[in-house]
Amino acid sequence: MQAHAQRHARHIALPDFGVAGQARVSQARVLLIGLGGLGCPAAQYLAAAGVGTLILNDFDRVDASNLARQVLYTPADIGALKVDAAAARLAAMNPEVRLTCLDERLDGVGLAEAVARCDLVLDGSDNLATRLAVNAACVAAGTPLITAAVIRLEGQLLVCPNDGSDAPCYQCLYDEHDESLGDCRGAGVLGPVAGILGTLMASEALLWLAAVPRSATGGLLLVDARSASFRRLQSRRNPHCAVCGPDAPTRGNFHPEFRD
Repeated sequence: MQAHAQRHARHIALPDFGVAGQARVSQARVLLIGLGGLGCPAAQYLAAAGVGTLILNDFDRVDASNLARQVLYTPADIGALKVDAAAARLAAMNPEVRLTCLDERLDGVGLAEAVARCDLVLDGSDNLATRLAVNAACVAAGTPLITAAVIRLEGQLLVCPNDGSDAPCYQCLYDEHDESLGDCRGAGVLGPVAGILGTLMASEALLWLAAVPRSATGGLLLVDARSASFRRLQSRRNPHCAVCGPDAPTRGNFHPEFRD
């Protein structure tokens, strides 16, 4: 217990965090979808902060082209499953964290059940179809979602409480025709920009789990590394949203995929 308190002393010292906030973090179950440029830094900070159970989901293997931005991996990991390589590093960072590896494509009932069993979902996937599918599963389960995307020198982040408030879900802002960020494989991405967005995901997650009072939830955060600028676009839930609107049909079959 003393070692635990010493490890998290700086978080406990925060006035809005404290012992109670750290206890909530230590008891939480978090699902992290995608262990690429966004998921790697997010996973590191969540594990270091002592999240109780961290569920890692990715079915991809480490490739040499990942190493410049996916900071959990080394050249020795090339060819290994990302969940296995990531879990080994995270366990070494903090043996107290319970790690569960899902090296499969979550879809249908599997996705719905995984989301429903968690207190929070972080989506670090790299394509719109996956983000929309994960969002629909989170809305159906009432599970809060933190989702981000990054390309070239730009990134976006959205926190979706999914609590019936006026905050939008991801589908309120995007649909299947809005793949505006493209694919980082073709368009490129600066490694530290993925790190910025992944770290922001972890920061938002810890504040949410610790119930730290927030001043801005639900707005789309835009990050531009070229100008070193952050801009937040405030938006409300779309009353006609096909996922979270009052007339939305029940969703029961999701087919996410990610390639980063």
